[in-house]
Amino acid sequence: MPFKDLQSYLLHLERHKMLQRVVVEFDPELEVTEIATRVVREEGPALLFENVKGADFPLAINFFGSYKHIEMVLGMHPEELGEKLADLVEAVSPPSPASLWKSRPHWGRLLASRPKIVGSGACQEVIEEPDLTKLPIIKSWPHDGGRFITFPLVMTRDPETRMTNLGIYRMHVYNKSQTGMHMQIQKGGGFHYYRAEKRDQPLELACVLGADPALMLTGIFPLPEHLEEVMFSGILRKSRTRLTRAKTVDINVPADAEFILEGEVPPKERHIEGPFGDHFGHYSDAAPFPVFHIRKITRKKNAIYPAAVVGKPPQEDRYMGDASQMILKPFIKLIRPEVRDLWAYYEAGFHNLLVVAVEGRYTKEPIKTALGLLGEGQLALAKVLVLVEPTVNVRSFRDVLRALQRQFDPREDFLLVSRAPLDTLDFTSFKMHLGSKMVLDATGTDGTPHVGKPLRADPSEIAPGIRRWRLLEDTLLAVQIDGDADAALERLVASEALAGLKIIAAVSPDVDIDDDVSLIWGIFTRFDPARDLRFTSTSIRGIKPHYEGVMGIDATWKKGYPEGLEMDEAIKERVNRQWNRYWSPTG
Repeated sequence: MPFKDLQSYLLHLERHKMLQRVVVEFDPELEVTEIATRVVREEGPALLFENVKGADFPLAINFFGSYKHIEMVLGMHPEELGEKLADLVEAVSPPSPASLWKSRPHWGRLLASRPKIVGSGACQEVIEEPDLTKLPIIKSWPHDGGRFITFPLVMTRDPETRMTNLGIYRMHVYNKSQTGMHMQIQKGGGFHYYRAEKRDQPLELACVLGADPALMLTGIFPLPEHLEEVMFSGILRKSRTRLTRAKTVDINVPADAEFILEGEVPPKERHIEGPFGDHFGHYSDAAPFPVFHIRKITRKKNAIYPAAVVGKPPQEDRYMGDASQMILKPFIKLIRPEVRDLWAYYEAGFHNLLVVAVEGRYTKEPIKTALGLLGEGQLALAKVLVLVEPTVNVRSFRDVLRALQRQFDPREDFLLVSRAPLDTLDFTSFKMHLGSKMVLDATGTDGTPHVGKPLRADPSEIAPGIRRWRLLEDTLLAVQIDGDADAALERLVASEALAGLKIIAAVSPDVDIDDDVSLIWGIFTRFDPARDLRFTSTSIRGIKPHYEGVMGIDATWKKGYPEGLEMDEAIKERVNRQWNRYWSPTG
């Protein structure tokens, strides 16, 4: 069933024993992160903290922290909704009277895409001067640059086309009325600001804190630029989004939101934003970003503040990101009909590992597909793209490794893009927004798996500094190295005793190589392909690089990288002492 607002959704979760009220006082600095991280790893309940130290409002978190929560919002599993949208797309491509009639069960979703404008809403029950100190804004990690608004829905309008965009951009709180506006590349709000700044105009915006859950989910979706998120939220919810006019900016805002921060981002003004512990599991470095000046805050009388924590996987964003790709996959397949399936791995921060199943209809068509996808919306930010056959389960890392064992030969199937745009959060090239990418082509039907023992010697006897090692699917050898990883990899990839492998990845001691989530995170967030790869043999033939043998990946932590996220021991101890009180109805 569609939910009118965040509060009706939270009450629904509570009735189904999927929400826990916490009445004991808690500190929004660090303590909430430690609690939420533990709960999400157990697929635990949403949390409503009613007694927040130093704040006037309660705080809700982890309300999307499992697939069950997501299904509550959508009325079905996101996979099922994605299939229904695929059916709709196919039924009207091309449109005809017969296809339109066939698609009539979906007409309600299409009609719901048009927002409903109302004269007023609960979001404007109180209108006041900005004072962010009253809100329970969290500090997530010990070395964060301050407190950050972590789940804002930022609404902007294109100064040229007047189309709206809704995105989630973290906001570093500077004072009562100013925050940073971390608009990353390839984001709609960032494009709007780019156009406004070219005109030397401020960009008006409204920051929504707490809306109905369908709209909040839509805020994270990487929709095409011409598709407005507010309209798409109506399709998800199967009911129209209620909007009302903001008080001081030229934007229609969700009428039933908890808080609305109205204001503008002036052109050519920058302020240092960060550091911030982000979803790559490291601190993103402090850097200059635009500044949001708040004019007014409007809110409900009994408003609830929403927050989210990101960090080393798994976190709550896993379920939101997975739901997003399940629902939007039909749109990718519409543009690229040869694509049968695709999956971005949350363990790698989504953008760092993308696996695509392709039906190759002619020689090397999958490479053409890869190049097309690397120029498509937010898929353009993918760093490692692996191509596999349609029969391969793209969501199974082990199945993908087996496909690489059968089909991948670096002499023919490796493509390096040495200079390309990367996610704003990627630090591996030491240059913001710029780095390298690689494509591994494991398609084709003529390959055969390696026969025989891929390891004919103990890796720790071949290279120094190896603490531990693990072999996955006779394909990937992960080695935990404390020392000179570059020298160790040179020996490993050159060793005839390891020639049956496809990939050797060196990781740092903080990576748990026995845990698949930690291992995927530790490999794919910590290397730049152009700098950190080596093969058994590399040469230049004409102007074409030629690679042979085993691929080595130096995925160790390097000097100049930001720190990995770790919670203060004192906070862990405090949470340990309080743990039982959090779950008591009386505190």
